[in-house]
Amino acid sequence: MQRRIPGFIIFLLIAYFGSYVPAVLAEEPLQQIDTLDQIDPSDCLGCHKEPKIAAIFSTPHAQKADPRTQFADHECATCHGDKPQHPKISFGAKAKTPVDEQNQVCLGCHERGSRIHWQGSIHQTSDLACASCHSVHAVQDPILDKKTQTKVCFGCHAEQKAQSYLRSRHPFREAKMVCTDCHNPHGSTTEFLLVENTVTETCYACHTEKRGPFLWEHPPVQENCALCHNPHGSTQDRLLKVRPPYLCQQCHSDAFHPSTLYDGNGLPSTGVQSRMSRLLAESCLNCHYFIHGSNHPAGVAFDR
Repeated sequence: MQRRIPGFIIFLLIAYFGSYVPAVLAEEPLQQIDTLDQIDPSDCLGCHKEPKIAAIFSTPHAQKADPRTQFADHECATCHGDKPQHPKISFGAKAKTPVDEQNQVCLGCHERGSRIHWQGSIHQTSDLACASCHSVHAVQDPILDKKTQTKVCFGCHAEQKAQSYLRSRHPFREAKMVCTDCHNPHGSTTEFLLVENTVTETCYACHTEKRGPFLWEHPPVQENCALCHNPHGSTQDRLLKVRPPYLCQQCHSDAFHPSTLYDGNGLPSTGVQSRMSRLLAESCLNCHYFIHGSNHPAGVAFDR
């Protein structure tokens, strides 16, 4: 014959263990959670209380009401993996997770549009992590802000940073122009990650007055603006690589006018006006002013 446990004893057991069991479960380590549906961001924020971590809730990546993000379903595990033991996937140049594995997480959503040429690009083959440039947790990603973008790029491109301090340059430091105005860091069809198919087409996006068509066109202008100009900065006016007439004489040698290569010796004491006119002021451009092209009926020499 089975003996029945009195009801008041059952009540006491429930009252005692009912408050204890949840407390025990709450102390279970995070690694016991092994499915995405069980993850709550509060589990992560319990330790990661830094404002720069929690700031992700103010970014487009962590908007639960936005159907374009997966954060509503999987929250932190969307990017960091479904085993949150500190975590399965970490991001950044110094992270233990392999760069390719990091980038695959990003490309899971960001593979189209301007990122379509990422595979095979110089940044991809250089094993560069997306998080090396992008700050996903930041309310305003520095690489997407005109005021801070060049600082991020110059972190690696030291030569271009130095050129940006030369007296003739594009307005990078004033944030009136940024690297992505000319370059697509995620890859392109060109060697230098240009946004257009050629250097010249990229320059024409701003310098439309140089586009033409002209009756008389200067061949190097149509071929590549960088033959004469250094777009990141120069010690010469108008971003020229070399000052005239030396720049011009790289192509226009003895066989053409002028028949003499000028080097500046003897000026101005010689008093030879013809020589001085070709070396002083704007040099060759004193006469050949419309050097990018001319519509003058007699403009084959690009004269004023």
